[in-house]
Amino acid sequence: MDFATRDNYRHAIEKIARAEKLFVLDDAAQGFGGVYNGRKVGAIGDMSATSFFPAKPLGCYGDGGAVITDDGALVEVLKSLRVHGQGADKYDNVRIGLASRLDTMQAAILIEKLKIFPDEIDARNATARRYNEGLSDVAIVPAVPPGMTSVWAQYTIRVQGGRRDALAAELKAERIPTAIYYPIPLHRQQAYKQYPVGKGGVAVSDRLADEVISLPMHAYLDPPTQDRIIEATRRALKK
Repeated sequence: MDFATRDNYRHAIEKIARAEKLFVLDDAAQGFGGVYNGRKVGAIGDMSATSFFPAKPLGCYGDGGAVITDDGALVEVLKSLRVHGQGADKYDNVRIGLASRLDTMQAAILIEKLKIFPDEIDARNATARRYNEGLSDVAIVPAVPPGMTSVWAQYTIRVQGGRRDALAAELKAERIPTAIYYPIPLHRQQAYKQYPVGKGGVAVSDRLADEVISLPMHAYLDPPTQDRIIEATRRALKK
């Protein structure tokens, strides 16, 4: 699916939601700080959910997350849901809720990290450009369409021809960490196996699950270290 088609789907979803009086929840777990056609991630849909897990671009030192909205009525519901579904006080439960409060220590860390977050996004984009320049002729590298900005929660390449696992092994031997995020697509997860898929299956998801591998990515990856990663990756893929 190209990005123009994806954008049309997004507008169609918003139109249906308005007609049916539904809300749109945007999954921004890995994209907080990004921009989509002039709209900040977090300002798309009626609500956006994001993660502050330590590995995320804006991460705390433990578990954390947030739901972002400018709808006052939804804010009140969310405040209730985060404290066991409380009503007038903590012993009055008006709905089934959760224990989802962000503790004070994690909030304090995030407040300080927010001050430098724009600079960290710039640094991540510089790192991604350097990777793309060094690897585009040996692997399928990620691309960001015009008018959009990524925060590069991960830097993930595609390695075809069944060479992905060999690449991971060679980089590990050189003490370069890699990760294969989501190696089992949702349609193959036990919890979702009872749900139907299209007649032709989910071929793209299956193929990508066998090809993707993520290289080290963070805002403090200095050029010499990144060059070593690029050179090791090139050597492995040229064999």
